[in-house]
Amino acid sequence: MAVPEDTSAAGSESELFRTAVGTVTPVRKGSVAPPRRRRPRPVPRSALADERAVMDEMLRGEFDPSDVETGEELLYRAPGLQDRQFRKLRRGHYVVEGELDLHGLTSEEAREAVGDFITAARRAGRRCVRIIHGKGRRSRHGKPVLKTGLQRWLRQRKDVLAFCPARASDGGTGAAYVLIRK
Repeated sequence: MAVPEDTSAAGSESELFRTAVGTVTPVRKGSVAPPRRRRPRPVPRSALADERAVMDEMLRGEFDPSDVETGEELLYRAPGLQDRQFRKLRRGHYVVEGELDLHGLTSEEAREAVGDFITAARRAGRRCVRIIHGKGRRSRHGKPVLKTGLQRWLRQRKDVLAFCPARASDGGTGAAYVLIRK
């Protein structure tokens, strides 16, 4: 639509506007809702990055089965122990400097033997020891009594930094590596 050159001929500015716009129907108050702005859903960037890291690690083939917990093994890590040290213990990379076999002992005898063994190992400057507790298959109730007790006894000691199941070649879930504080 062309606007006339001569403003005096068309009239005032409001008349020019009305001519340019045409007929208008007024909107009743409250009949039209303002457009709702939908906020975009939050993107869980950290979770996505974690998932990508897991997928990358799986594809690289750096998986170690000893890093997976199945629920039947002993596992403890004192606060402050570095990831690298705990991973090294779980993979059996520490030299085992002593061993205690609890087979055939009662629960009370085993508790005393573990206490004496850990104390002697620490005094001797040993860093990593193995305790063979068995899998409890021949126990009265078919449940591992010594294994359960060992978990409780070792957690109560301040000189134990960590413990975990031994590698299959060292007894698997029937034995535990114990990392002793220096």
